[in-house]
Amino acid sequence: MPEPTPLAPEPSHIEPVHPRPEPQSLAEVRRHIDEIDAELVALLTRRQSLVRTAATFKTDEQSVRAPDRVERVIAGVRAKAEAAGLAPEVAEAVWRAMITAFITLELAEHDRINPAPPEHPA
Repeated sequence: MPEPTPLAPEPSHIEPVHPRPEPQSLAEVRRHIDEIDAELVALLTRRQSLVRTAATFKTDEQSVRAPDRVERVIAGVRAKAEAAGLAPEVAEAVWRAMITAFITLELAEHDRINPAPPEHPA
């Protein structure tokens, strides 16, 4: 089993969000939200690709679920959220839902590339 590649170093700071003029209508607010949603879909697509690749390196269901890793990710996200001005409880809820969905996907991918041997009748 190859050694896992070390994670890229964490950025030392959070990039500031470039301010936009305040929306002047609900329609404008919704348009901005739709733009952000499109950006999030693109980022989640990149994350999904990495999750599928990660499945090729993992040996069993426990390594896919990786509860210790999940808790480290959540702690890091909460800290980054707080530094960026996002409510940490919102960030945690979003990441937990996202991680759960990606674990389900990764388990399916892991099973696809590592099928269980057929059982022989006794």
